[in-house]
Amino acid sequence: MTQRVTRRRWLGARSAVVGSAMTLTAALAAVAGTAGAAAAIPAAGTTRAVADCAARASAARAVRAAADSTPPARATVGAPKERISYSLPDQAPIGLWTQGGITLRAPVTKGTVRLDVDSRGFSTDSLSVQRYLPEKRRWVDLDTRPSGADAPQHGVFTFPLTASASADHPYTVALRFQDLDRPGGFTVTASVDDGKGHTFRAPARTASATRPDVSVTGWQRRTALARGGSASEATVTVKNTTDRPYPALRASYFAYGQGTAHALTPKDLILQQYRPGHGWERVALVAGGCDPGMSAALRPADAKPLAPGATVVYRIRVAVAPDAPRDVTTAQAGISVGNGDLAFFSRDLPFTIEDKK
Repeated sequence: MTQRVTRRRWLGARSAVVGSAMTLTAALAAVAGTAGAAAAIPAAGTTRAVADCAARASAARAVRAAADSTPPARATVGAPKERISYSLPDQAPIGLWTQGGITLRAPVTKGTVRLDVDSRGFSTDSLSVQRYLPEKRRWVDLDTRPSGADAPQHGVFTFPLTASASADHPYTVALRFQDLDRPGGFTVTASVDDGKGHTFRAPARTASATRPDVSVTGWQRRTALARGGSASEATVTVKNTTDRPYPALRASYFAYGQGTAHALTPKDLILQQYRPGHGWERVALVAGGCDPGMSAALRPADAKPLAPGATVVYRIRVAVAPDAPRDVTTAQAGISVGNGDLAFFSRDLPFTIEDKK
């Protein structure tokens, strides 16, 4: 259990905002494109960075708390002739909880439910599996068996069962899954051991781990920005190609630059975002704490969840301030796209820094 929880926390941290070059390379969830020169950006005043960051963190906590306490619809699944039935939707969008369930009609009073999970495209260690406890009104993690592998493709999740199940009185347990890592798929085979030497199995069910499609235009691979010069622009397009709405959609920009004696700070970069009806607006970059990096949350185009088939566009441009340190000549940067506090897509947007000609 400890191994899986530790790895899950690492996966979450990998998608979080951390201002180091290593994290930018490994975990930016972002957008890239082809370069286009834009007019020089004036050094406007910054926005409420700390307040916005605190508000985002508070909103993310509220979303998680609501998800952890929301009771499921405990509908009986399967056919009356099945001793054990298991349900799982066809899609499991990354970062969203996907609900399933097990219904027992076999005469089980005390036993163990087992889920054998085979994954494709991601490790089973990045799959969170929970059951709902009605008496405590909360979701809890299932027990898991350590595999010993760095990236296991097979996982075993179990939980004890005390019930009065029979054909006349089916007993249903609500389950939910969440992929924390990358697209792929997984197959679940459910079974129950009645503790008396009998094991009942349900047919295997398969789900696709999907995510919205993200594309980028406007940023060249070898973008060069001059101190005090014009900006380069990138456009991020997010289309929800999954079968359910994506709540709390967000996009973030990250940057990190280290020279022989100095590191880039928020005052050295000028980030702007274009919003219809508002034009180009300055977006404040926030220092990354202990690491000499910075990040900024882009303003959402719409506060509502992104509906299936819907599209949202983020346009940004970046320039280097005229007094940026001369010994910093390269910068790692990128954009992340996600929901809540989990990024489901990332891409690097690096650039070099030179003197204005």
